[in-house]
Order: sequence, then structure tokens, then C-alpha cells
Amino acid sequence: MTQDLQLIVEQYLADPSPANRQAVILGGVRLVRSIVGRLSVPNHPLATREDLENSGIIGLLQALDSYDPARGAKFVTHAYRRIRGELIDYLRSIDALSRSDRRKVAEIYRAIEDLRQMLGAEPEDQDVADYLGLPLSEYHALLTEAHSRFALSLNGSQGQEGDESILEMIPNEDAEAGFEHVERDMLLANLQDLITILPDRERTILALYFIEDLTLREIGQLLNLTEARISQLLGKILLTLRMKLMQDRTRASAAGV
Repeated sequence: MTQDLQLIVEQYLADPSPANRQAVILGGVRLVRSIVGRLSVPNHPLATREDLENSGIIGLLQALDSYDPARGAKFVTHAYRRIRGELIDYLRSIDALSRSDRRKVAEIYRAIEDLRQMLGAEPEDQDVADYLGLPLSEYHALLTEAHSRFALSLNGSQGQEGDESILEMIPNEDAEAGFEHVERDMLLANLQDLITILPDRERTILALYFIEDLTLREIGQLLNLTEARISQLLGKILLTLRMKLMQDRTRASAAGV
């Protein structure tokens, strides 16, 4: 896909005709669908797969219009960032999560850590729901929200309760070195300690999502779980990651690092 799309883009740059522009769109649809497929789609009438793919195509065209091969980056790397950014902006524009639910999402990762220390093991979903005084269904819905917000916001911040970007918490001198380096190498380097405290199934999900780049549906098929359940588990994993990074940053600040 990468080589074919690069060739199509180079043909367009040599001859920016409408036909060649359309060829880039057709060639980039698979990339757009791959990115959309890794999202937890919120329950919103304006957030269907078609809506998100249309938003992704806008990002693809923005990437095409701003692409300069002389800078050395492959088009797919440049487009990945722009498509993802467009999706972030679109989902934020239709975000209907209330301030009270934002606080609940922020409370979840504190509750998970409290229970982890109290139980000496990873708490079950029912444990966390009971601790928070929430029905299990509401707790699962908030985990899905956590995944859709935090997985999409690894390199962006919304400035609301519990919404600080994960990557903003990671010391990173190479933030402009390229999307793949920032999101993959820097994030995975900071996941090593986290992985050791996760149950086997959650380690597997983390690896399939961040290392193998599988979609939620593909992960669900491999593990015989629903796409919704994979989204909930990823929400919990990302909340745990945020907790650990915030704790590390607090300790570093206290030590004057």
C-alpha cells in the first residue's frame, strides 16, 4: 500500500490533473479506513463510519496539498498524521461528553489504582464499578469514552478534566521528528514498565493495537471478543498508562528533575 500510494502521489505531483487527484483519493481510501478502524466510534448520529471516512478523506487531501517529497518523508507518514489530526478535530467538534462524565472518566483511573493497591491485583470491572457506585453498564460506557478520547488524543490535548495528552506527559525532544517515531517509538518505550503489571490478555491487546496495528475488529476476532469489549479494555489500559505517566512526572518534579 505504501509503495503504491507513493507512486500515485508522485504521478499527481508531476501532473496535478483532476484524474490523478481522484486516483490519490482512491489509493488512499485503504489508509483512511485503517485509521478509522482503530477508533472507538462514539454513539453519536454524526459519527458513523461513513462520516469518519469522509473526514479522513479531507485530511488525505490536506496532506496531498501540503506534501513536499523534498523533505524526505514518505507520503503515507505525512498523510497518516494529517488524517488523524482531521479526525481528532472532527470528533472534538461533535463531542457531547458532559463535564460530569469527564470527571467520572478522570475518577476511573484513580479508582483502578486505589483498588490495585488494596487488592494487590488487577481489579475486575465489577470491582471498579462498585467502588465508584456506578452500574457496570455505565462503567463500560465510560471505558469506551476513555478509549475514543485518549487513543485519539495521544498527540493532542483538550484542556478539560482528565484530558491532558499522554504524549504531553512523556519527555520528548523529538516531537517534530515524524508521526511514526513519536506515536510508536516514544510511546512504546514508556510502556515497558506498564506492560509488566497488566494481565496477559491486556498485554496481548496492547501489543496487537500499538505494535501490530490491528483494528478493534481484527483484535476482537483473534481473541473471540466483541469490538465493544476490546474498546473497553483499551480504555482501561490507556487510563492505567496515564496514571503511571502522571505519577512518574510528579515524582520527577518533586526530585527537581
